[in-house]
Amino acid sequence: MSEMWRDRRPIIRANLRRVVGPELSDAALERLVIKAFDSYAKYWVESARLVSMRPAEVFKRFSIEGFDRVEEEMAQHRGAILALPHLGFWDLGGVWLTLRGYPMTTVVEPLEPPDLFEWFRAQREALGLRIHTFGRETSGRLAGALRAGHLVGLVADRDLVGNGVEVEFFGEVTTLPGGPAVLALRTGAPLFPSVVYQRPGGKGHGVILPPLEIERSSDLRADVTRVTRMLTAVFEGFIREAPEQWHMFQPNWPSDRERYG
Repeated sequence: MSEMWRDRRPIIRANLRRVVGPELSDAALERLVIKAFDSYAKYWVESARLVSMRPAEVFKRFSIEGFDRVEEEMAQHRGAILALPHLGFWDLGGVWLTLRGYPMTTVVEPLEPPDLFEWFRAQREALGLRIHTFGRETSGRLAGALRAGHLVGLVADRDLVGNGVEVEFFGEVTTLPGGPAVLALRTGAPLFPSVVYQRPGGKGHGVILPPLEIERSSDLRADVTRVTRMLTAVFEGFIREAPEQWHMFQPNWPSDRERYG
């Protein structure tokens, strides 16, 4: 953790400064950085406990608002997309969904070393998540899951591949993944902006907002850009609610990639 603190602290500070703006004092910002590390550590500890957690304990620890919107869609045997930022305790929400009979299909980022990634993947699959890794067939598999009436969850506030949609994110232009928008436009599945906040005692609280208004025109690229920018604006609101829970420990803007690598 000490090495991570030393290497990541500058970029975490830069990311959080964008969220809170110039008005927050440097001292207060440093306290927020410490809280971000604390939140991230709690995320990993609590996630490791989920595999052995009994269903009654999961239901006790998790609350949610807006899930009725998803249930209405799933009752019609249509798939739905939950798009989330790297915020809070989203794994708890995934387990809760599985226990409610809505196992979620998702995509995970490869980790180094490979043994760590395989452990991570096995943990998520043990929780009931259907895991895919990035690849040429990923989009088709996710679309197939949606057409089969399944739930797809995508963490979408970081462009891992580098071919995302240009958006303004906390006052500076960067790129974010267009995958959620592409899937929604191509399959007709509703796209729900979602988040799971950490709460004391290893608890979590989910929020699912109404689906974004999506209308497909003859210009798919323009549609993807428009929908992704709408989603970005919602993500900004989620993150401002609990910036210390934003687990964004990598450069996320071009200027920071040049500075921090």
